[in-house]
Amino acid sequence: MVFGGTCVSATFENNLKDMSDDAGLEPVTLAEARQYCRTLAQTHYENFPVVSWLLPRRLHQHFYNVYAYCRTADDLGDELPDPRRALALLSWWRDQLAECYAGAPQHPVFVALKETIDAFDIPQKPFEDLISAFEQDQRVRDYDTFEQLGDYCTRSANPVGVLVLYLAGAHDERNVAWSDSICTGLQLANFWQDVARDLDIGRIYIPKEDRERFGYSDEELRARQTTPAFLELMRFEVDRARDFLLAGRPLVDHVPMRLQIDVELFIRGGLRILEQIEAIGYRVWETRPVIAKRDFARLFLRSLGRTALRRLRLSRRIEPVSAGESET
Repeated sequence: MVFGGTCVSATFENNLKDMSDDAGLEPVTLAEARQYCRTLAQTHYENFPVVSWLLPRRLHQHFYNVYAYCRTADDLGDELPDPRRALALLSWWRDQLAECYAGAPQHPVFVALKETIDAFDIPQKPFEDLISAFEQDQRVRDYDTFEQLGDYCTRSANPVGVLVLYLAGAHDERNVAWSDSICTGLQLANFWQDVARDLDIGRIYIPKEDRERFGYSDEELRARQTTPAFLELMRFEVDRARDFLLAGRPLVDHVPMRLQIDVELFIRGGLRILEQIEAIGYRVWETRPVIAKRDFARLFLRSLGRTALRRLRLSRRIEPVSAGESET
């Protein structure tokens, strides 16, 4: 069993038994499984590397476990050039998930994840939804309508927010609605950030109905032409993504205090990506906007400051009555 920082898909290529080998995976201890997830998370940080150590220490390993599941499923959908092979691996990953919920986890990710599932009573659906979305990536390369793209986001992005709410002890219908809005907004921001990269692997996430509305042809898209129509199209998509992010902002005030910085940081990060797309005049064919380290530091400090202010306001509201004052 490999427990290093190797490519996830390469690890699976070594460990996959193609469902024909009854021997299964090499057994691991819970301690080894935890380390596997921790190493994977710590070597695959993406836009927001500070998030994990802002969390309460008791949640660190649980976030590593969930992240390892999501990251691996995502890599299985994106890292293999052959869609048939990707689908086979994703099907195997689903079988591993079923084994986990049946009480017999095999792969180290699931040995560790079962502890998290049991501790927070997490249902199987959000994990299943993610696999479904990554399977869809192998079959669907273009979207006719935004409704179809939105359905994809409900399975490719929103389940991550749902899982975080379970870990935070803040899962309810209202919070899920705000979380879904944030996660969809982040997914859309990522799409508009990676228009060129996605086309490199044959995927188009700008809905066809939107392209037609602004007069941007399929031929112009595949030729990566920056036309006035394309710039207006991207302006529209950026505004739409921003609306989703801002609509979910109330969630910040309805999660535990220690998680508020994390939630706000993700919202601010998504908004910053959109601002950078605007700053380059929506010319995402030529330039991929990224969040620089100095931008991240600024976002973090702003989020930290806003959370401190909220904490101060809360402490004032619940400040105990001093001696001699009436409690009426």
